[in-house]
This record gives sequence, C-alpha cells and structure tokens, in this order.
Amino acid sequence: MNEEQKKKLLEEFKKVDGTKRLDMWDFACAQQVLWDNIIVEMQKIAREQGVDKKLDKMMQEEIKKADQKIKT
Repeated sequence: MNEEQKKKLLEEFKKVDGTKRLDMWDFACAQQVLWDNIIVEMQKIAREQGVDKKLDKMMQEEIKKADQKIKT
C-alpha cells in the first residue's frame, strides 16, 4: 500500500458508519497479524541460514566506516 492508498483508506474510514468501520478495523488487524507472522518466519529463515549474522557484520563494518569519516 502506497501513501496515496493509505490516505484514501483513512479518509474513507473517517466517513463510514459503525459496521463498515468495524469491518475496516478488522481487516487492518488481520493484515497486521498476517505481516507479523511473515516477519517472524523471515527472521527464522534468516537465522537458520546465518543471514542475520552476515547482515550484522555488514552493519558493524558500515558503522566503523561512518565513524572513521566523522573523525576525519
């Protein structure tokens, strides 16, 4: 969902009645649960593959580079 779609959804939410509003709220909560579960699975896969350690190492290297640039 892009920013324009989000804006339209929120504008519609402001205008609708109680039942429709509840349906929209329920849909948003279901989407949140869905994406939370997807993120958990992605994290699990990354840990199993050791990707999280590789990313952490890359991040630490980038922080060191940034620190060196600040010092000079």
